[in-house]
Amino acid sequence: MSSSPSADGRAVATAIACYTLWGVLPLLFMAMAAHGFAAPEILAHRAVWSLFVAIPVVLLAGQWNEFKHVLASPRVFGWLILSALLIGANWSIYVYATTHHATLEASLGYYINPLLNMAAGAVLFREKIDRWSAVAIGLAAVGVVIQTLALGHVPVIGLLLALTFCSYAVIRKRVPASAQTGLLVECLVLLPIGGVFLIWLAMHGQAVGFSSSSGLAWALFNGPATVIPLALFAWSTRRLPLSTVGFLQFLAPTLQFACGLWAGEHLTPLRVLSFVFIWAGAAVFAITAFKRSRAARAAVRMAETV
Repeated sequence: MSSSPSADGRAVATAIACYTLWGVLPLLFMAMAAHGFAAPEILAHRAVWSLFVAIPVVLLAGQWNEFKHVLASPRVFGWLILSALLIGANWSIYVYATTHHATLEASLGYYINPLLNMAAGAVLFREKIDRWSAVAIGLAAVGVVIQTLALGHVPVIGLLLALTFCSYAVIRKRVPASAQTGLLVECLVLLPIGGVFLIWLAMHGQAVGFSSSSGLAWALFNGPATVIPLALFAWSTRRLPLSTVGFLQFLAPTLQFACGLWAGEHLTPLRVLSFVFIWAGAAVFAITAFKRSRAARAAVRMAETV
């Protein structure tokens, strides 16, 4: 975790860039679905082409030796296999949601996720949750309950997205591997799964990504669209408290929510009410985080003048 204000600032800026990219990612999957791609094929292309972007990232960072060391360490490699499976499950649910008119529910999941991040930070890393943070969690929790009533069923997609990504964040924070190296190992783990499925599709003449130059272009774009935000996330989450990561993450679901509205997804008054509570929780937490950050900067300035 960073120890200087400038380092913290770089980590925060990196996290903001990450969540902005994730926030507009549904537009890519919606466009691919309109082009004829089914959700499983989109997922397979993500798994395959991400590897070819992750390799040069590791080489440019000068971390190839670390990559080989991780592969030779059963414990670290085992943890990264688990994180790969978690992020693969998260991708599967998310791609399905954004290509089946459930982007609003997906955004709900990423509003829930910061709550789990804060809880995980308190339990696993002894990060303090103050009174106003607890109020923020309570408001968002009420929003989740109202969303359940609005949908007529438990928001399974949202809950699974929150659970898988929070678990992924916790593992990546604890695994002794750099962001780029860990990401490359995860891509290597997922490659056979995606590769075998794409071969099967091609053999049966069902691979949209190999049927035309435009289809291939859409398929290849999944590489950088997947690796870049994941690399930014992995780098920043190792340098920031999970509570800070949780606050910044509200940016992504807000943009996802906007994407869902743009796509014409149905928004009932009760669903609006649920998001009002969730947004209120985000606002309370944002104000609290701002005041805490300002107090910390004031303390640093005071210490420097002594």
